[in-house]
Amino acid sequence: MHWQKEFVFYGDQVSPFLAPRGVCLYNNLLAVSDTGQNRILVWKHLEKQSHQKPDVILGQQGPVNTRRNSNGEADAGSLQYPSGIWTDGKRLIVADAWNHRVLIWHTMPTRNGQAADVVVGQNDFFSVQPNRTGIGVVPDAGSLYWPYGVWSRDDKMWIADTGNRRVLYFDAIPQKNGTEADAVIGQPDMGSRDYDSKHAIWPYSVKTDYKGRLLIADTQFYRIMLWHNERDALKGMQADVLIGQPTFDANGQNQFGIRPASNTLNWTYDACFINEGIAVADTGNSRIMHWSKMPAVHNSPAEEQLGQPDFNTNGETSLSMNSKVPNEMYWPFAVQYHLERLIVADTGNHRIIFYKNL
Repeated sequence: MHWQKEFVFYGDQVSPFLAPRGVCLYNNLLAVSDTGQNRILVWKHLEKQSHQKPDVILGQQGPVNTRRNSNGEADAGSLQYPSGIWTDGKRLIVADAWNHRVLIWHTMPTRNGQAADVVVGQNDFFSVQPNRTGIGVVPDAGSLYWPYGVWSRDDKMWIADTGNRRVLYFDAIPQKNGTEADAVIGQPDMGSRDYDSKHAIWPYSVKTDYKGRLLIADTQFYRIMLWHNERDALKGMQADVLIGQPTFDANGQNQFGIRPASNTLNWTYDACFINEGIAVADTGNSRIMHWSKMPAVHNSPAEEQLGQPDFNTNGETSLSMNSKVPNEMYWPFAVQYHLERLIVADTGNHRIIFYKNL
């Protein structure tokens, strides 16, 4: 598989993206977490062009409003640092990270500032404390602390509960506020948030695929954890394969190398399945790594990268500094594969890049 840039999207020309950290495309419907401006932007029919006015803005009442929680107290229509995002074109799920909650719209919103239907992680829409009652509180099956990632498949829901060092699993997308999770990955029980290198130290995103495989982006250990069967993860079993590190105890940025390589990662925040392979947002190295076949052993090298001239270059220059590196990225936080397209939230360059498969 080889990728060619199809087009680059900056959002509304009047009020463009600012550090978007989440993106989800479903057919021609695009939803973006415009994180730096505390809002979600939705396009019902995205065109292949650099700018387009959104159909719906969530978290704010209009295109010029950008303050946290709409410059007020939290409610069912406000957002503070939205990150992970998921939609199937009918429903919308958003990780409202700094309000320590996940918001769910059971029908796609149709108007600016529309209130969510359900909140998870809090008992109501007006509470925003970590683990529901404050810092230092023991987590439980219904609490969240900096949830950065969300995912759904077959009506199941997953939350990367990053601050609690765990992933929460729900048998179904919740229908009522404060719904408790059915299972936990990364901790022995719902009341623990221990540090263990055999499990994700800082789980930032979670994905599954049609074969039941599961991956977790473990940011602080610079690795992707892959299970061949999601049921094994729910049983507390270790990941089958590590991407970016040779062992579970290894935790070096680029494996302590001076330069990146085809098998190293640096502050990885997301990944996605691509047919029988995988793509990884190697955020700190400002690139996307691609394996056309699923790695079978720890520390397997990628076959392809996007965003830098080669595997050994780490571009720390944003477009605002007039870099001449072709297809350059600057701290990409999210990656998605959908209908033969690779979609990248090129966060540091305040844009979304669309690639097509050649």
